[in-house]
Amino acid sequence: QVQLVESGGGLVQAGGSLRLSCAASGRTFGLYGMDMGWFRQAPGKEREFVAAIRWSTSSTLYADSVKGRFTISRDNVKNTVFLSMNSLKPEDTAVYYCAIERQPIAQLTSLPHRYDYWGQGTQVTVSS
Repeated sequence: QVQLVESGGGLVQAGGSLRLSCAASGRTFGLYGMDMGWFRQAPGKEREFVAAIRWSTSSTLYADSVKGRFTISRDNVKNTVFLSMNSLKPEDTAVYYCAIERQPIAQLTSLPHRYDYWGQGTQVTVSS
């Protein structure tokens, strides 16, 4: 079992920046073979994909809505994945979740059902 804890959310003005962290603990010895993703869910909307990273290669995948503004990265030593968010917009307001895909397929995926472990989420609010 792997536990995920997100942090770094908060209230920021439009155009501002935030950096989210997702710390993995527990059975992390297998992280090297896993993919990690960030998703978000706004009130009344479905959970949507934001970004993903392959732990072994650092290859990345982004949703079109955040491409060029958000960057996903990872720290092997700290077993932590980051989401750096710049040029934030009010429509980025949501609860942000990190997740692990234990048995990745050939390519990074944006499909929530492929991810096995989820964190509790961290609120990001962007004011206009």
